[in-house]
Parts: sequence; C-alpha cells; structure tokens
Amino acid sequence: MPRPPVRIGSLHYGWVVAATTFTVMIVVAGIRATPGVLILPIQHDMGWSTQTISIAVAINIGLFGLVGPFAAALMQTFGLRRTMVLGLTIVATGVFAAGFSREPWQLILTWGVIAGLGLGMLAMVLAATVANRWFVAQRGLVTGALTAATATGQLVFLPLLATIAESFGWRHATWTIGSAAVIAIVPVVLLVRDRPEHVGLLPYGATTDALVTAPATGNPIAVAFGALGRASKSFSFWLLAGTFFICGASTNGLIGTHFIPACGDHGIPEVRAASLLAAMGVFDLVGTTASGWLSDRIDNRILLFVYYGLRGISLLCLPLALDASFAGLSFFAVFYGLDWIATVPPTVRLATQSFGSEEGPVVYGWIGAAHQLGASAIAFGAGAIRTQSGSYTTAFEISGLLCIAAAFAILAFRGAATRPALATA
Repeated sequence: MPRPPVRIGSLHYGWVVAATTFTVMIVVAGIRATPGVLILPIQHDMGWSTQTISIAVAINIGLFGLVGPFAAALMQTFGLRRTMVLGLTIVATGVFAAGFSREPWQLILTWGVIAGLGLGMLAMVLAATVANRWFVAQRGLVTGALTAATATGQLVFLPLLATIAESFGWRHATWTIGSAAVIAIVPVVLLVRDRPEHVGLLPYGATTDALVTAPATGNPIAVAFGALGRASKSFSFWLLAGTFFICGASTNGLIGTHFIPACGDHGIPEVRAASLLAAMGVFDLVGTTASGWLSDRIDNRILLFVYYGLRGISLLCLPLALDASFAGLSFFAVFYGLDWIATVPPTVRLATQSFGSEEGPVVYGWIGAAHQLGASAIAFGAGAIRTQSGSYTTAFEISGLLCIAAAFAILAFRGAATRPALATA
C-alpha cells in the first residue's frame, strides 16, 4: 500500500514533478508562440504571403490538438516520462529542420507536421494528467499554474526570438528554440516519475483510504477512441468541446499567431509588438493561476461565463485599440492577458467531474482537440482574411462575437456538480 508523506511540511514529490512539467511547458509555449514572431521575417526573406505561411501554422495548431487525446492515452500506457521525452525529441527535430526550409512545402512538413505531432504529445493534456495523477488537494491551483506556463513561455522567449530574428534572421530563431527543446529533455529524464506510487506516495492531499487507480493497459489508440465513444454520448462533452473550439479561435490561433502582423499593419515594430505579446503573458500568468485557485472554490460555469464574455468584449474593441496605436494596445494587453487562457482550469475541472480523474484527461484531450481545431481554423482564416481584404478587423470581430455566444452557451452545462468543495492545503 502506498504511504502518504509522514512529516508535516515535507515537500511532496508531486511538487517536483509539477515544477519540472512547468519548465517543459514554458519551452512548449515558446515554440507554439514562435510563428507570431516569424511571419513577417519569413515574408521579407522568402516573399511568401501571410496565407501561405498560415497553412503551416494551421496544420501545426491542428495537430497539437488532435494528437492530445492519444498523448493522454499514451501517458497512461507508455508512461508520463517517456511520452514527454519522445514529444520533446520530435519537436526539436521538426523545429531544427524548419530552419532549413527553402520552399513552402518544406515549412509545412517540418513546422506544420513534424513539430505539430511532437507538440501534440506535450499538449494541454499534460497539465491535466500531472494534476489529476499527483494531486487531490490544490488540483485546480496546480492546473492553473501549469497552464500559466504558456504565459511564462511567451515572456521568456518572444522578445528574445524577435530580437534574434531581427538581428540574425528567422532561421536562427528556430534553431534557438529547438535547442531549448533539447535542453528540456534533461530535467524530465532526471526528475519526472510516472505515478506517486512509484516513489511510495499517495497523491498530494489524499488519505490512506484513497484508492490508487491501476494504470491503463492496451493500445493507446483504442484507449483514446474508447474514451471518446463513451464521452460523445454526453451533452456535457459536446458543450465543453464547442465552447473550447471558440476558446482556441480567440487565443493562440488568432492573437498568438496574428497579433504581431496586425501591429505591423499599424506601424508598430516587431520587437515592440512582441513585447506587448509578452506583457500579455505576464498578466496571463496571474490570471490563469488565479483562475485555478478560483476553480477550486466557485461554480465553474460562472467563471467561464465571465471569462468568455470579457474576452469577447476585448476582441471587439481590439480594432479601436490598434487605431489608438501603442497606448491603446497596452490597455488591451493587460485586459486580454488576464483572461487569455483562464478558461483552462475550470474546463479541466468540469471534464474531470463529469468523466473521472483517470479518464478525464483523455476526454479533456478530445475537448482540447476541439480547442486546437478552432485555433487552426482561425489561424488560416485570419491569414486569408488579411490577404484578401488587407485587414484583420473582420477576423477580430468574428472571434469576439463567438466568445460572447460561448459565454451564454456554457450556462447550459448540466454535468456533475459544478460547485466544488473548498480545497484543502
């Protein structure tokens, strides 16, 4: 029988796994955010249109989501640590190879397909798996903190990559972020363990009466599709997937990919625009961590209603902020940043409450796939709108209205209890 930590105040090993995962997700976030920095440099160097480059970005984002449920199943059957190492290796291969692209199809293959597959193995399901497997108490807080690594990754990498791209070219920027993926493999190998029982512990906050779920066995593909088959019979699944599709269409697919080019349309230099995007990351770090804390305490439907509604308003106001130049965008960066991915912790919690702590991450992988399909659609769609109309305004307005629709739709959620019990320390 696994035993809980016996010393009050001792560091539970779950925090070591969470901290290592946080580091990996910082690198993943930096890689995911890189296209926003590189679209303009690639255009200037290669002469490719925004629409052409957006094809590679859209495929990358789509695979990031579609691989997620299979990655969650792989973490159950193949192991958490080995899945993370495999994902980082594939990512590094694709990103390094992308720096040698001379034709659009090469960028699509390397950045779009190879890097997309690797990133999908390190998708949002990673945060859900670590939080559900290693934590009972403070699970929402841990999910929020791990999700907020996206913000920290932007803060760390975007200004650096923009400076490298401006000074040395976009290829050097890809090789820099590829090196970070290689380095991230080291702490994963040394520190990550698959389950608490492997180090003689129960999950953090669990009692000696808690049941330890046996690891899943069998083909990961069958595990993933089996979870989808069971979840697809639930209205709750389709509601979470539909609203998360809109979440993706209003975050990394739109702002993460096209914010810097949109700033360029209004005369704002790339490095300054990248700094604004990084500033959103600072406030997102605060907002998403706070959202995780709140998701342990407040009706998660209400949280999502507020998050989607405020995000919709901010996107509808973005064209006005762009016209106001840097001052208006600074206000937008604060307002939007606090809300960027605050939707993740309550969505993870609703999925876990509805489908269980073991199968929940796999189901959430499918919900996350919907998120990335939305992001993929708008990544390409916004690029096409910009190419055809010369402006991103319509794309911002469409995403804003979709967010407001999602805010009201989520109130119809009728899954398991949506008001969690107060978390314990």
